[in-house]
Amino acid sequence: MTAEKLSTPALPAPHGFFTRRGGVSVGPYASLNCSLSGQDDRASVLENRARAARALGADPAQLVGLMQVHGIAVATVSTPWRPGEGPQADAMVTRERGITLGIVTADCTPVLFCDPEAGVIGAAHAGWRGAVAGVLEATIAAMTALGAGAGRIVAAVGPCIGQDSYEVAADLRDAVLANNAADARFFRDGRTERWQFDLPGYCAARLRAAGVAEVALAWADTAAEPDHFFSHRRRTLAGGGPIGHQLSAIVL
Repeated sequence: MTAEKLSTPALPAPHGFFTRRGGVSVGPYASLNCSLSGQDDRASVLENRARAARALGADPAQLVGLMQVHGIAVATVSTPWRPGEGPQADAMVTRERGITLGIVTADCTPVLFCDPEAGVIGAAHAGWRGAVAGVLEATIAAMTALGAGAGRIVAAVGPCIGQDSYEVAADLRDAVLANNAADARFFRDGRTERWQFDLPGYCAARLRAAGVAEVALAWADTAAEPDHFFSHRRRTLAGGGPIGHQLSAIVL
């Protein structure tokens, strides 16, 4: 079975925002779980990651990932590392052909980047903390250090938790507004002392403010589509338990 993915014609490099379909994992990890940090069978996860790489026409041995920590560190990749041995960071960039950059998410925002003229790509994991702290801008800066130009970069915001599903408390709202009061536009009133936060819209706005050439959005709500996506919020509301993660990846 082929790994199922979404893509956008705006992004000029082989890429995919993979769903949870098309893998070999079972139970709560069914079926295309691509996270090596959970309790899923390692051999199954490696096969899932290989299927995703092959769906992009890439070598599975050159698919790299990170130990994601909700920060703003960016790794510049020149040679691939062994699965599960990536650095602690939340974004990667490369100008090396054949290396596939992979981010895993289960509600946070995956963002893929490409400057086709410079031949530089990037991938970022943007939860709300990382997005507020500047992980997207840090990724653009790291691409620029490799010869990219912000005004040539196309960025694609992948499937993540949507505003209708993302009820947040004052701590999150206060952190966003402390960074920029104008970002109140990304909150909609919900229950008392609760708001609905537009995470993909917020990330897209940060990217546009950073001067990228184009921002494309994949309008899919991971929390609302259990047949297609893993979701941390949905798992939490159900009382916990194991969870898988979907992969988003790009290759030169």
